[in-house]
Amino acid sequence: MLGYLPIGFAFGVLASSAGISPGEATAMSVLVFAGSAQLVAVQLLGSAAGAATLVITVFLINLRHLLMSASLAPFLSRLKSWQQALFCFQLTDETFAVHSTVFRSRGVPSTVSLFAVNVSAHLAWIASSFLGAWVGHGLTLDTAVLGLDYALPAMFIALLVLQLQDLRRGLIALLAAGFSLFFFLAGLGHWHIILATVAASTAGLFLFPERSEE
Repeated sequence: MLGYLPIGFAFGVLASSAGISPGEATAMSVLVFAGSAQLVAVQLLGSAAGAATLVITVFLINLRHLLMSASLAPFLSRLKSWQQALFCFQLTDETFAVHSTVFRSRGVPSTVSLFAVNVSAHLAWIASSFLGAWVGHGLTLDTAVLGLDYALPAMFIALLVLQLQDLRRGLIALLAAGFSLFFFLAGLGHWHIILATVAASTAGLFLFPERSEE
């Protein structure tokens, strides 16, 4: 939740600078709830991009959620269909990192605990977005000077560190970084994220097989 505060605030400020009202920015955080996609969407709206460009770009950015959902699906079979749908709607990179770490180390907690994490994160994002949009609507702020433009990369770095529990995962993370840079420089746009994830996971499976704990 603390990680969401500066990023949500930055989104709200950027949304205001793009001509989006505080109410519209807050509604986007309620209905979309995807930090990186919302930040990109705001930039596209500010540059008067077409609806098709906006929809396709946000779709490509959020394709990684397919992989995250597939990773957690085996642990969520006890949930009802509507609960799984709600859980997936509120699943973000940050809540995925928390859930996957807890699932592996302590097993699946109660349904209340599962949704407590997601709902708390969502409320923090909504509140910080509204605050940023409200402040940005009344003041002119330079997000670069305040360091808010670095909030999103900083949080992703912190989440990555939490996942590097052994050398094997560290090497696979380096593979993913290398593949991501390669695909990006090859001109694949937002596809570089999901392609790098699949390529690094596949390569890691064969190059660094996980040892059995028998």
